[in-house]
Amino acid sequence: MPRLEQPVATAAEMEALGAKLASRLGNARVIYVHGPLGAGKTTLVRGMLRAFGHEGTVKSPTFTLVEPYDLKDISFYHFDLYRLNDPEELEFLGVRDYLHGKGVCVVEWAERAEGVLPTPDLDIMISPTGTGRMVRITTPTSHGNALLETLA
Repeated sequence: MPRLEQPVATAAEMEALGAKLASRLGNARVIYVHGPLGAGKTTLVRGMLRAFGHEGTVKSPTFTLVEPYDLKDISFYHFDLYRLNDPEELEFLGVRDYLHGKGVCVVEWAERAEGVLPTPDLDIMISPTGTGRMVRITTPTSHGNALLETLA
């Protein structure tokens, strides 16, 4: 499976990486972001949203599970499944409509909905290090592979 690793030292660098990912999305539509609390998952998403032109606040949708953003050229859905008790709860949200539409779906804590969510185009792991973060991006799909090639 193709893989890219990138050290990130600051929140500004994490946002810049998010913007870089957004600018190269192409047909990649489902992105999982993993990491412990405070790792920078929402900061990465904020960078993506800024690249798409969002100027408002970007907060993690921990309590609402999904935060939709209708932007100029794209619909963007930011999921945070940290507080998900049962993957079946996603059915009540209409998760299939989000995931099989034309928008971009970024899912934090996707492991909490294993078996319900589709294979991601990008699977991103953010791990704290002594000097910042290490971001590891893997991709099990052709759409993700194409994006990863532009990042290398």
